[in-house]
Parts: sequence; structure tokens; C-alpha cells
Amino acid sequence: MKAFTRHSGVAAPLRRRNIDTDAIIPSREMKRVSRHGLGEGLFAGWRYTLPGGREPNPEFVLNRPEYSAASILLGGDNFGCGSSREHAVWALAEFGIRAIIASGYGAIFYTNCVRNGVLPVCLPDADVEALAQLVESDPQANPVAIDLERGEVRCGTFCKPFEMDSASRHMLLHGLDPISLTLQSDAEIVRFEGARRARFGWAFSPLKSNASEGSQDVEKMKSTES
Repeated sequence: MKAFTRHSGVAAPLRRRNIDTDAIIPSREMKRVSRHGLGEGLFAGWRYTLPGGREPNPEFVLNRPEYSAASILLGGDNFGCGSSREHAVWALAEFGIRAIIASGYGAIFYTNCVRNGVLPVCLPDADVEALAQLVESDPQANPVAIDLERGEVRCGTFCKPFEMDSASRHMLLHGLDPISLTLQSDAEIVRFEGARRARFGWAFSPLKSNASEGSQDVEKMKSTES
């Protein structure tokens, strides 16, 4: 997973409250067996003129030339509410969205963002609105800069601090998904397993071959996803 320390890019205002995960990636767009290609279906109900079609809606913010290559979304409160589908974050990430700035998030969506390298920044609604108005005056000339190490969002004279829980911040700064985070304790896990095997060898010996095969399967799955 790509680490997030600092990022600067064009920010696209999508100031709607309660944008749910079905709006982010409609269920009809989730026909693939992997996460690859989901970016094409991002905001499909708003981004295209017809359901299931691919003719761009020129009025939708991400289709407008001034927001070309947008990598930051400025959202409304309760962004990512609704279902727990991780596909919503996968679609955002593949499209090129590195961060979202909103006043609130659906709890599961927030966690999915962190676990997939997308930074969910929380700012008061008034600050998000002020930032959106500043960006809208000239999106290409007013990129938004986000510094996770310093905990700041900047755009011209706009500079606001933001906070994030230490566990989520650590995962993003170091590019760690839950598996990578667990593997940071690999030495302790090996020591624990060794002690258990030494004490209860009769319970582990029959499973040794199966455990090895399971570990190989996990590595194959990770290799396929990457």
C-alpha cells in the first residue's frame, strides 16, 4: 500500500450531504472479480448520462475540464454512509483520489479508507465550505496541500489543522494495511508459536503441513492482488 505523508493536487468540491457508498460505486458496477477497473464505475450514476452507459455528463464536477486530474474530494457531512462495501474506496483509489476532506464520514467507510491508503480528513463544515469556495475560483491555480505529518490542510492563505487517531495515522504514514501491520509483530508471533509448540507439541504437529500450505496460499493471494 502506498504511504501517505504529503500530497498536493486539484480538489473537486462535491458538497452533498450523506453521499452513500451506492452513489460512490453503484452495485451494477461491481461485476469484476478483483478491484481493478472499478475506477470506471466511480460515481457512475452522476458521472454518466444513462445507467450502465459511458457518455459523460458534462455537468458533473469530475467531468469538467477545470477539475481535470482531481486527486482530492471536498465532500459533505456523513460522506461514505450506507453499506460497508469496500469497493467504494477501491474505486476512489483507482480513479486517483488520494484524500477526502469532509466534516464527517460513515464509520466503516472511514476505516476502509485508512486500510486502502486514502486519507479521510475531518474539518468543520464551515472550513470545508470556505476551502471549496477558494478552490472554485480557479481549481488549477489553487491546489490543496495536505500534510499528514504536520496535520495541516493548506491552500493559499487557508491553513487549518486536523487530527487523526494515532493508529490510523501510523498505518497511512507507513503504508500499512492490516496484514502488513500484523507482520510488524512477526518476531513476537514466531516466539509465541515456538513456545506453544514446545509446550503443546501434540496439538501442533499434525497441523504443521496444513499451516505451511495455508501460509503459501496467503502469499499467492497477496501477490495476485498486487
